[in-house]
Amino acid sequence: MSLILCVETTSTNCSVALATENGGFPNDYGILHCLDILEDNSDGYSHGERLHIYIDEILSRNNFSTKDLNAIAVSEGPGSYTGLRIGVASVKGLCYALDIPMMAISTLESLSQQNTSSGVTIPMLDARRMEVYAAVFEHQIIVQEVSAVVLEKESFSRFRESGNLTFIGTGVEKFRELIQEEQHRYITSNPTAITLCDLAIEKYKKSDTVDVAYFEPFYLKEFKAG
Repeated sequence: MSLILCVETTSTNCSVALATENGGFPNDYGILHCLDILEDNSDGYSHGERLHIYIDEILSRNNFSTKDLNAIAVSEGPGSYTGLRIGVASVKGLCYALDIPMMAISTLESLSQQNTSSGVTIPMLDARRMEVYAAVFEHQIIVQEVSAVVLEKESFSRFRESGNLTFIGTGVEKFRELIQEEQHRYITSNPTAITLCDLAIEKYKKSDTVDVAYFEPFYLKEFKAG
């Protein structure tokens, strides 16, 4: 049995999960390969204080140690600059020390997995003011690449003509208020490690890994203080 630690720190949610082929953890997203999850889905950032504690705790309560891990998957961004730095640095350190593979998973692809309905999914993460990090997926296949989008009334207009469209993420409410179209589904949600699990198992089977020494988070934009 492969055991993969999944780490999600791109938002205020400090979230870790264990992925295995058998899975079995009950969830609302139809995720098959999650064994367990531990997270602090709060309004403030707690990654620096909680991440390693959560990793130790989730392994311990499932009778594992870090030596049992076959790989570690991390949410690669885009997202919070500080959250990404903490998550990726922690995963790189563990992978190097344990000599195990590291896998990087698109944060927006993972976020799109929270939508259980069919049709078009547009995950969007708040990037301050009227900007979001967004992508477009149709039946879990990406049809518009990840980009920084300044929200306007015309944003995603060609997809909004569809009657089966779901917006999901931390940038949803400000777009909903802007376009005032109630025919779509709007889900305000942070990324979570549970939706990394199936993607991590798939990547592990394909040996789709990254170079631990040279991998950098996908910031999308340069960091600006303030």
